[in-house]
Amino acid sequence: MLSLSAIPTRRKSLVRYLRMLILIAVFTMATAGFAQGGAAAAPSPAPQAQPSPAPTTNLAAVVERQVSQYEKNVIDVAEAMPEDKYNFSPVSLNIPGAAYKDVRTFAQLLKHTGTANFRFWTTLTGEKMPTNITGPNGPDELKTKAEIIQFLKDSFAVGHRAAKTISPENATEQVSFFGRPAARIFVASGAVIHAADEYGQMVEYLRMNGIVPPASAGR
Repeated sequence: MLSLSAIPTRRKSLVRYLRMLILIAVFTMATAGFAQGGAAAAPSPAPQAQPSPAPTTNLAAVVERQVSQYEKNVIDVAEAMPEDKYNFSPVSLNIPGAAYKDVRTFAQLLKHTGTANFRFWTTLTGEKMPTNITGPNGPDELKTKAEIIQFLKDSFAVGHRAAKTISPENATEQVSFFGRPAARIFVASGAVIHAADEYGQMVEYLRMNGIVPPASAGR
């Protein structure tokens, strides 16, 4: 083996380092060989697979979830608007160049949404439309915030009952809707789409009054 005395001083430390690496390698291989020749180590238990959430395969549950989502959105904005703003419409802002003439007030938006809910979903449940609905903006006698919100909640309750009537077997079954044939699933989801459209307008009415919509709060 090469003597350290024959190597310049500045290289002695490098040689020592290489010798140490060789010794570590030899020791590691010897240890591995001993382990292989001895008793085998007990295998670690296999990790338990975590159960995956069951997919929603029930069609009625899918429709029910849609109804619930927009029920929350609409009721939340109805609760967020102060009662003294229920007759607000953008017309009162006198925005130059705006086209807000004859648009619904906030209260009318809510009652119109409830009216449409009843119209869509009673088609599926077979229930009668409320007799006090005489036009697209709902009952005229509903004036207070509490009355209008209750009307909305009642309309969504019909939506939950309608959702329970949907099944894979009858989803495309045709029913009469506004005098025309339409698939049951189309009618069921149509009310949700309509509520989403009205909700978008309600959100703007809140923001015009300096109110952050509940669904956007905290973002």
